[in-house]
Amino acid sequence: MVNKESRVTTLSEAQGEMRSAFLGGFAGQFVSGLIWLAAAAISVLSTPQYGMAFLFFGCMGIFPLTQLTLRMMGRPAKVNAENGLWALGSQIAFTVPINFLLVGVTILYRQMWFFPAAMIVVGTHYLPFITLYGMKMYGILSLLLILGGAGLALYGPPVFSLGGWLTGLVLIIFAFIGRSIVLREEKSAY
Repeated sequence: MVNKESRVTTLSEAQGEMRSAFLGGFAGQFVSGLIWLAAAAISVLSTPQYGMAFLFFGCMGIFPLTQLTLRMMGRPAKVNAENGLWALGSQIAFTVPINFLLVGVTILYRQMWFFPAAMIVVGTHYLPFITLYGMKMYGILSLLLILGGAGLALYGPPVFSLGGWLTGLVLIIFAFIGRSIVLREEKSAY
């Protein structure tokens, strides 16, 4: 039952508030994309191990960097306390580090699969974003990362950093797509 004091009463309203507060996931994807690109660069300029460590530990900074970016952009970076989707977002975020255990096991046997395995983990983590934001674009992003990771692992050239470069670019492109969708939606509301 919804509290009569609550501002958010339907799933659609909760999704709309999430889209607006987080600009359709723009800052999180943009920050993530930059971290993936940096990890790929580090793996080329230094060693694959440093690139892997940077991606793993760098991802721990996504949420605070996302919050900082959104606030610098004038976005609230939070939603109404009654918006139940906030809890879903928090739960989704914890799937990545937990599933990185599987990535760790994978690289014990084939180090070249680090970025492809991480692509699959991050791609599956984006599936619930379809519900979180009410944006079908996350299904496309998820599919691209999952299939891209599997394709690179099974058929890709032996270039360790390739999955990092591709994922970074895809995340940044989708960040701007999501931003554009939300800004267009907000403009039409006025």
